[in-house]
Amino acid sequence: MRGSRAERGQARHAASTERRPYPSWTRGAYTIVTDPARIDLDAVCAFLARAYWASKRSREVIARSLQHSIPFGVLEGAHLVAFARVISDRATYAYLADVFVDESRRGAGLGTILMECIMDHPALRGLERWSLATRDAHALYRKFGFQELLKPERHMEIPRRDG
Repeated sequence: MRGSRAERGQARHAASTERRPYPSWTRGAYTIVTDPARIDLDAVCAFLARAYWASKRSREVIARSLQHSIPFGVLEGAHLVAFARVISDRATYAYLADVFVDESRRGAGLGTILMECIMDHPALRGLERWSLATRDAHALYRKFGFQELLKPERHMEIPRRDG
């Protein structure tokens, strides 16, 4: 037998954590990507600086949030025109966060395209529960099965700022 038990275990772990292919989709002139290397951090920071829920986030916090979630970028050519990220254990639960469509592209169906791809991501299919928070996009999310909390008395939060 080659290598110690620990070495064989490390080799299996390294093989299991190798870079997996990142799903992507094409919808007309748009490409939807999940590869973090294809997500323009400057564009995401600019989007979120204009968002009511994230306008004070630092670049460092945004970069860290992308490292620990599944990012979805809608590209027109090389230009990021919409973005979202999903925080998930990839087995039972997902939280949809930071959904943003560039102001100049709103009303063109990009939110729907983005949500279709999110719900189609292989690692996110069949989860027990999804959640999100929104001030004004309820109609979009209802199309994908989201609804108000059935039992809000069971949900709790630690609010760290106004929002």
